[in-house]
Amino acid sequence: MSSDEGAASPQVAVDPTPTLAMRALSRLEEEPPLIVITGMSGAGRSTAAKVLEDLGWYVVDNLPTQLLKALQDLRSHGLADSATPMRLAAVIDARAGRMSGSLSHTLGELRAGGDRPVVVFLDATDEALVRRFESVRRPHPLQGSGRLMDAIVRERTLMADLRASADLIIDTSGFNVHQLAAKISSLLSAAVSSRVRLAVVSFGFKYGVPLDADFVLDMRFLPNPFWVESLRAQNGRDAPVADFVLSQAGAQEFLDRVVAMLEPVVAGYQREGRRYATVAIGCTGGKHRSVAMSEALLRRLTAVDGVDALIVHRDLGRE
Repeated sequence: MSSDEGAASPQVAVDPTPTLAMRALSRLEEEPPLIVITGMSGAGRSTAAKVLEDLGWYVVDNLPTQLLKALQDLRSHGLADSATPMRLAAVIDARAGRMSGSLSHTLGELRAGGDRPVVVFLDATDEALVRRFESVRRPHPLQGSGRLMDAIVRERTLMADLRASADLIIDTSGFNVHQLAAKISSLLSAAVSSRVRLAVVSFGFKYGVPLDADFVLDMRFLPNPFWVESLRAQNGRDAPVADFVLSQAGAQEFLDRVVAMLEPVVAGYQREGRRYATVAIGCTGGKHRSVAMSEALLRRLTAVDGVDALIVHRDLGRE
């Protein structure tokens, strides 16, 4: 783990030229893209690097931004004595506060030249970052003689543009190192797939909206099973609770419309080369309505061509 890291505690294709699209996807499978791991200090970059190494990638840690082009050239040309495409990744951080602008510029140049690195941005709440740095008793790389929170705020400002342009944002706030490794392994596998990976995440609004949510859906329009004494201790994965939630007026219509909304979005993601999105479904505590509706949406999405769907119950068991 790098010295600045705290322990970390997803088409329906509508393409007028399907032959060209298939060729592009085939090329992606044959020539894995360069993966750039970046994000907030303490959000788990080192864990992501270890996961990639376990998946067979050669990872360069703490790569200076100026050398990213050289690494891309190495990935593009490969090794003369190897018939296997190179699987290269780079971990780049915000040390000295100069990374964000220069990395964004370098990525823009690579994209303008026809290359498309996959940029993965790891994020976490300020509270989670503070907790991690305090647990390992190490200073933030931008802290200097100031306060930890000042360094986190400064880094978040520096990284704002890069975060907005990232291909994949992973919120690591609620995960320990083992849970984070499992999530990163699944999501990074999607980053080099020709399919779109949709992550359905149930959550409780009282614990905050997931930082990596692309779509946020609110289930609080449905009656709350919490107020039914026989259902209170159960959760949305239990049949009595699921039956209660899914039988309410508007529940099935809601699911129909969510799937209809996501189909053109997924098709657009595929055309634009995006391969992952997070659909966050919330209720008050993340135990009953959001869990039941997330499970139901997952079943619907698995029937959509070109989509791989996974589910995460972020706050289940937290109460």
